[in-house]
Amino acid sequence: MESPVKEEVGGELAMEIESSVTAEDWRRALSRVVPAVAVLRTTAPRAFDTEVAGASYATGFVVDKARGIILTNRHVVKPGPVVSEAMFVNREEIPVYPLYRDPVHDFGFFRYDPGAIKFLKYEEIPLDPEAASVGLEIRVVGNDSGEKVSILAGTLARLDREAPHYKKDGYNDFNTFYMQAASGTKGGSSGSPVVDCQGRAVALNAGSKSSSASAFFLPLERVVRALNLIRDCWDAFGIKSESVYIPRGTLQMTFQHKGFEETRRLGLRNETEQMVRLVSPAGETGMLVVDSVVPEGPAHKHLEPGDVLVHINGEVVTQFLVMETLLDDSVGKEVNLEIERGGVPLTVKLEVEDLHSITPNHFLEVSGAVIHPLSYQQARNFRFKCGLVYVAEAGYMLSRASVPRHSIIKKFAGEDIEKLDDLIAVISKLSRGARVPLEYVKYTDRYRNKSVLVTIDQHGWYAPPQLYTRNDATGLWNAKLAIPLESPFVVSHRAGHMDANLNSVSPLTESSPMDLKCQHESENTADGCVKMQTDEEIAVDGSHSGEDSIIEKKRRRVDEEIAAEGTISSFGDLDDIKDGALRHPSSMEGSDLAQTISSNASLAEQVIEPALVMFEVHVPPICMLDGVHSQHFFGTGVIIYHSDCLGLVAVDRNTVAVSISDIMLSFAAYPIEIPAEVVFLHPVHNFALVAYDPSALGAGASVIRAAKLLPEPALRRGDSVYLVGLSRSLQATSRKSTITNPCTAVNIGSADCPRYRAINMEVIELDTDFGSSFSGILTDEQGRVQALWASFSTQLKYGCSTSEDHQFVRGIPIYAISQVLEKIISGTPGPFRLINGIRRPMPLVRLLEVELYPTLLSKARSYGLSDNWVQALAKKDPVRRQVLRVKGCLAGSKAEKLLEQGDMILAINKEPITCFLDIENACQKLDQPIDSDGVLNMTIFRQGKEIDLVVGTDVRDGNGSTRMVNWCGSIIQDPHSAVRALGFLPKEGHGVYVARWCHGSPVHRYGLYALQWIVEVNGQPTPDLESFIQVVKGLEDREFVRVKTVHLNGKPRVLTLKQDLHYWPTWELTFEPETDTWKRRTIKALQPTVA
Repeated sequence: MESPVKEEVGGELAMEIESSVTAEDWRRALSRVVPAVAVLRTTAPRAFDTEVAGASYATGFVVDKARGIILTNRHVVKPGPVVSEAMFVNREEIPVYPLYRDPVHDFGFFRYDPGAIKFLKYEEIPLDPEAASVGLEIRVVGNDSGEKVSILAGTLARLDREAPHYKKDGYNDFNTFYMQAASGTKGGSSGSPVVDCQGRAVALNAGSKSSSASAFFLPLERVVRALNLIRDCWDAFGIKSESVYIPRGTLQMTFQHKGFEETRRLGLRNETEQMVRLVSPAGETGMLVVDSVVPEGPAHKHLEPGDVLVHINGEVVTQFLVMETLLDDSVGKEVNLEIERGGVPLTVKLEVEDLHSITPNHFLEVSGAVIHPLSYQQARNFRFKCGLVYVAEAGYMLSRASVPRHSIIKKFAGEDIEKLDDLIAVISKLSRGARVPLEYVKYTDRYRNKSVLVTIDQHGWYAPPQLYTRNDATGLWNAKLAIPLESPFVVSHRAGHMDANLNSVSPLTESSPMDLKCQHESENTADGCVKMQTDEEIAVDGSHSGEDSIIEKKRRRVDEEIAAEGTISSFGDLDDIKDGALRHPSSMEGSDLAQTISSNASLAEQVIEPALVMFEVHVPPICMLDGVHSQHFFGTGVIIYHSDCLGLVAVDRNTVAVSISDIMLSFAAYPIEIPAEVVFLHPVHNFALVAYDPSALGAGASVIRAAKLLPEPALRRGDSVYLVGLSRSLQATSRKSTITNPCTAVNIGSADCPRYRAINMEVIELDTDFGSSFSGILTDEQGRVQALWASFSTQLKYGCSTSEDHQFVRGIPIYAISQVLEKIISGTPGPFRLINGIRRPMPLVRLLEVELYPTLLSKARSYGLSDNWVQALAKKDPVRRQVLRVKGCLAGSKAEKLLEQGDMILAINKEPITCFLDIENACQKLDQPIDSDGVLNMTIFRQGKEIDLVVGTDVRDGNGSTRMVNWCGSIIQDPHSAVRALGFLPKEGHGVYVARWCHGSPVHRYGLYALQWIVEVNGQPTPDLESFIQVVKGLEDREFVRVKTVHLNGKPRVLTLKQDLHYWPTWELTFEPETDTWKRRTIKALQPTVA
């Protein structure tokens, strides 16, 4: 029996401890037990069923030395993919592979090669479930709290405790008793043997209660049965673990053991109680009562909660063990159940279902999502029927549509989804970039289906859908392409690449200001006080960051060229707006929409509203480059250019942080949402330019228009402006404000995880705004844009270790944006990029890669700056009265070895320098001569001396990071500007930078986290991505790799990790401007995959 109460002896329960047991007995017993106990280091590479992806420690012990079988918990073996190693007391490490995991109870087996253990003498630990009794003194031997060996003492207090409840949406054991003792086990001790003084395992440690010292142990009766069946199969079929079959039957219902007092209150008749007491073992205290029934299971509509179980096939059943034995022996057969419901006896005949048939052994991975049939475990938790299409991990495609984890997919693209094959069939019919509706339901709101719009991954950032199936022979999950190669999903992706390649070869009309031809192309915590003792407690730590008049003519030329393109004049003039209407002769629909502008709105708001755009930006998790700190951004932008085949929108870089993004634009003037792409990220200033295809607007193209930019005159303190922006509901909002400071220097410190931050910028401050989350534009009273009201990202730090992301808003003068726009329109020579099917030269930005900050001349005088220079600088700029000082040089820049921290920049080419714009203008002048050497003749003040220097400048494009490598689950790139702004690169040859890591990956398992450079792999230098690729290309699967790293704090480190090409192939992602595509290429994998 699993949990009978022991018979009374001499009027007292048998709770005494054997007086003959001595400390020496325990020493001898533990000397035999400890060598057979192993620390299990497990990694779940994918979320599956009740488990999430991650790395953890646990415990197991050898129960069959000859065959190489280790016993541990089910939540350690895991229902899904797992990669594990066992480390014994002598530090020998061997790989172990899942052999069996029980569908319900918390036990499972790993297998290993006995010959792999070469230096340790050990014996298997015998299992003796009958030896468990109340009062038995026990020891729990295992990896408690992360220690390699920990021995905790306790005494068995209960044998009939109900199964612990861990999580409402995770794994829970049921239909069994548990044992309880106050041994105080903690995380990492899951799977530890509970041994007596003879060295026998009497139970299996499973969980604990965090609010007390209580620990919960699983009885071993069902474990012994499973182990014996495995041995029988092993003897009959040899070492073919796929032949192991352990019959497990179920009626898909949960019982609870209730005392006779409770069963009487439920209506149990007296005569039935007397009969049960008579035939049951002495000391029986209650009966089994139905607690829940899974919908559409064998017992559905036959049994109800509160039914008291009396007989199964004529045998009185009051214990879980007896019930499970009968069900396991009757798989596929019918059983007769006699119950009492409210005092009324009933007999039902039910067919026993194979428990393994409702335990999923395959899953679909698409765009980072893990989807599989709903398991019995979760069906019981959620009260849904088994086999429904369940989202174990939302990934990118689904999370972008706000589909949460634990959802049940009901409809996709208008088709009902009953099983996983239905979903795969629908996906195979869809093309990349398609937007289709999806209906899902969540167990927390089970009576309402929710409908969302899902965008099929159009960029190829993720591999095509893969179907993984468990292979019990190898312990691995094998992947294959889930959809045919000829399906639209795959073909459309390849065609996109092919079309782009054709365009790059075929003659294309290059853009010019007056000749634009349209060539459109269409990727853990338990609630309550009870918890399991692996992932949630011993998870590996992770991290799983007076403007010059020189350019006046250029600015005017930009406005003239915009007008020549017809982006403003063809949409009505100011008089039309004053009349309250915007008219266009070819679009009555547009006219009607325009007339809905509120008459209460300011004139500036009415003029600028057709140019306002709301951004929704999503960054795929597997491509979070450059330290981007979020996957989802909102913000307001303004259209600065709009023609028949090109639209450009300006927005801040706290909304569009990286180029590898999915961007959707919603227009204030017309109800439509269209995709867009990043075409320019300014390396210093806080703005980005995003392009859209005007032909996608349909009739809205006649209503939407570009704003008129007004870079001159520069805003001054006391000027009145209108702050205009959009709410989330696309309602234009405006207010009149006053400039309080037009030239405040931005000072943003580096984040813990370095990410883009605005440097060398002056911004505009207002007396009143709409709060720190409201972005938009600043206009004059006629609606002409004078500044972008932009969001800036920063990080507030509290104390030494606490920080919090924060954002604030300030104005960016529009002149910087108008300069870049002019270069794009005029076709300034630069690298070509395909935008809406047309090759366009994109501007390059020449920079002095030095971070500067202003110092008041009064302070500079104290540092020893001469009166002549103080007077010269004050005369040049009587408003600012400042000098620029060097805060630091970007590592790898041409100025790095020349300028030092604290240097004061006095003049360039003998012209005094007082603000950031002066330096930008000096850099731009270097681009005008064809034979320019790209250097600045600078006069600086350093440690009391004036020094003349020749300092080189650097040229950067606006593409951002365009290449990354995913190796062993880490996202690796060349160091981006925010990292280089820290001021140093490793002396060991710079190295490649680890930007992110993935849960459940080898780098998670072995601790190769973000914020460090990889400078060597197996002793070979990796100064850049290309050399890194060449090194890792030669590494084999399951090979240990020696990696030398340097942290951002400069600390070097050497670690080893085991490569896993099965679940984590090496691949790279590269952006090709000439074809405007991101291309994914597999570098090394175990089997060919479709990239």
